Amino acid sequence: MRLSPCANATSMGSGSGSLLWFRKGVRIHDNPALEFASRGASHLYPVFVIDPHYMEPDPHASTPGSSRADLNRIKFLLESLVDLDLNLKTLGSRLLILKGDPAEVVIRCLKEWNVRKLCFEYDTEPYYQALDVKVKNFALAAGIEVFSPVSHTLFNPSDIIKKNGGKPPLSYQSFVKLAGEPPPPLSTVYSSLPPVGHLGSCDVSEVPTIKDLGYGDAEQDEFSPFKGGESEALKRLDECMKDKKWVANFEKPKGNPSAFLRPATTVLSPYLKFGCLSSRYFYQRIQDVYKSMPKNTLPPVSLTGQLLWRDFFYTAAFGTPNFDRMKGNRICKQIPWKDDDKLLEAWREARTGFPWIDAIMIQLRKWGWMHHLARHSVACFLTRGDLFVHWEKGRDVFERLLIDSDWAINNGNWMWLSCSSFFYQYNRIYSPTTFGKKYDPNGDYIRHFLPVLKDMPREYIYEPWTAPRSIQTKANCIIGKDYPMPVVSHDSASKECRRKMGEAYALNKELNGLVSEDDLENLRRKLDENEGQEAGAKRYRQS
Repeated sequence: MRLSPCANATSMGSGSGSLLWFRKGVRIHDNPALEFASRGASHLYPVFVIDPHYMEPDPHASTPGSSRADLNRIKFLLESLVDLDLNLKTLGSRLLILKGDPAEVVIRCLKEWNVRKLCFEYDTEPYYQALDVKVKNFALAAGIEVFSPVSHTLFNPSDIIKKNGGKPPLSYQSFVKLAGEPPPPLSTVYSSLPPVGHLGSCDVSEVPTIKDLGYGDAEQDEFSPFKGGESEALKRLDECMKDKKWVANFEKPKGNPSAFLRPATTVLSPYLKFGCLSSRYFYQRIQDVYKSMPKNTLPPVSLTGQLLWRDFFYTAAFGTPNFDRMKGNRICKQIPWKDDDKLLEAWREARTGFPWIDAIMIQLRKWGWMHHLARHSVACFLTRGDLFVHWEKGRDVFERLLIDSDWAINNGNWMWLSCSSFFYQYNRIYSPTTFGKKYDPNGDYIRHFLPVLKDMPREYIYEPWTAPRSIQTKANCIIGKDYPMPVVSHDSASKECRRKMGEAYALNKELNGLVSEDDLENLRRKLDENEGQEAGAKRYRQS
């Protein structure tokens, strides 16, 4: 059952309590659920539930954190909750932290407290859709009014899908045409909020620390430099908006993926992911700058264009069953990806032997963030560029490690970059040796994140295996010992990937996208045989 947004609820009058359930949308500004919950309420219960599904330590995970989230993202969320609690306290309220299965906990609170209204931001993710059905059904049966407004995105995905005849638009241009202008953010300013009511027997606590959650012994030599919270989001936004020329001239394909001391983007994506920053408020602030400038860039490359891309993926994800997998996904090409755990591990653990790729993966592990073009490089390399490993495997790594990991955007981008959907020019490949060099010929980015290569001369920094042994010795880095040899030869691997993509596309076209498991297996066998024959022929030519 898919939950629809309840945006037309009416007030129950004064003298009643409201439960405000925070999940994303951890902010005061432009928060319709908060505005409605506090209106006419005698008491307000602002609740956040620590969900073990996302927060419980997993000793078997590849980096400290839970099975679903790296410690960087958990830390960012906790910082965001501390900030929300402080902001609520200045308004005479506080954040009530509970632990357990969110649906069960919220239902228990509804039973325990004298609540007439339940308010929470609408969420399009399948996990939250399932939770929300349970909670909403209980609340309505108990005579509790439910208000679940759309405020995580610029537009309501359901509206766009309805305008498009019941299907999500699958091109950015058609999406933008259908969408029009987004509604403005709420301008509500609070001087105070209704007090928290009697808590009964509900086990309420303050925002936990990382140690409280069981991460006391987690060893991490470097945390993400980006701090969570609405206050930090608004501060970063103000800083960005001060540079009006930069805002007006922003152009997405440009920007330096190797800039790490001062990133070449806003780095507001994690704040949008957790809803510390409202996308509608962000959009309005950009428009204010545009009005004061003689000219500005336009979507899809402009700054507003990036927010529209975000909504585009949210809408595509909401309207596409099985959006997060290849099988059963009607918009995804069926491709016989390799199931190679060794190559996947080399990529994930930054041991591919390609310094540009490995440096990006180390930045991801240490910071939980990297520039979008850096993400493009490593995603292309893992899938259709070099290793031909399934995009779902790479998606899982990003989903766990990124502080701005977002279900719709992450899945959409992995399908895009693997040429499984949205983008189909599989012959265009990001080179793991020359792409980074365009932005950073000296290799400063590589030297920072891969200090083992810090003394490698610039002419060899992107391809250190080509350095003479004497140079490697002088640089204190012997390739194959101190830093790995490349896991593949880029030239032959990329050629092989293009051939496989061509065969897969031909099969999808022939069968009109209705490719079965058997069809894929047969193609995989055929491609493997061809690969084996080519390797044999190559050995023969060399002997």
